[in-house]
Amino acid sequence: MDYIVRAIDVSGSIKISAAITTGVVEKARMTHNLSKTASSALGRTLTAGLIMTDALKNEQDSLTINIKGDGPLGRIVVTGKNDGKIKGYVDNPSADLPVREIDNKIDVSGVVGSGLLTIVTDMGLKEPYVGQVNLVSGEIAEDIANYLYISDQVPSAVGLGVLVNTDYSIKAAGGFILQLLPDADEEIISKIESNIQNMQNVTEMINLNYSAEDIVKTITNGLEVKFLEKKEVFYECDCSKEKMESALAAIGKNELNNIIEEDGHAELSCYFCNRKYDFDKAELENLIETSCD
Repeated sequence: MDYIVRAIDVSGSIKISAAITTGVVEKARMTHNLSKTASSALGRTLTAGLIMTDALKNEQDSLTINIKGDGPLGRIVVTGKNDGKIKGYVDNPSADLPVREIDNKIDVSGVVGSGLLTIVTDMGLKEPYVGQVNLVSGEIAEDIANYLYISDQVPSAVGLGVLVNTDYSIKAAGGFILQLLPDADEEIISKIESNIQNMQNVTEMINLNYSAEDIVKTITNGLEVKFLEKKEVFYECDCSKEKMESALAAIGKNELNNIIEEDGHAELSCYFCNRKYDFDKAELENLIETSCD
């Protein structure tokens, strides 16, 4: 089971969330037929998205992460609500690079490149909140930590990882986000820094059957923490023919008439799950009559 846990230390110095997302990333890999490097890049972003949406107050609040780099992967887009469900895609799912010679690790920064990280948070207000920062490494975790510090003014530690089998299936995936609360105790900060510096990386821990709770306890070793919530998480798309119909209506009567004349039907594909929706001539004509001015 993939899930997230949230915890806080009893002194009120830190809050931390950790997630196991192996199944989520594997479903994304299968849905999009991802290369090993694309799986790692999208998987890290999906994990970050799940942890960040879990921090939203209401179930219908949503968050979208858009990473637009100049590397061969193109854009990474991940979006979800505070309901444990997440979805995402990359522009070029087959984009791949050899492992780095220096450390024998998947070259996520190389496939992402330089560019921008944009996060849109919609909490049902008049306008969504949009934050944007430059990518600092393309490794995803460092970029999310930088965003949280610059945009939200919250010092954070972020660890994200995906371990890929030789057959490209996902062996382990997960991560954590730790944030300092106002007036965090310096002694506790030093202890956390030491714990993170000396711990194994996240995927090694998950591969050794560490739970999300174990990851939290490892990072907060020496502190007393209280677990607040545990939530199951899924890769799931909420697209529907009704939503696609609304998208078609938005292009206007003239364009729909052109589609009818040239093709006689319209086929739309969902970027997040690759599901296809076909609208025949009668449906398009009805759409013009009922939904277009």
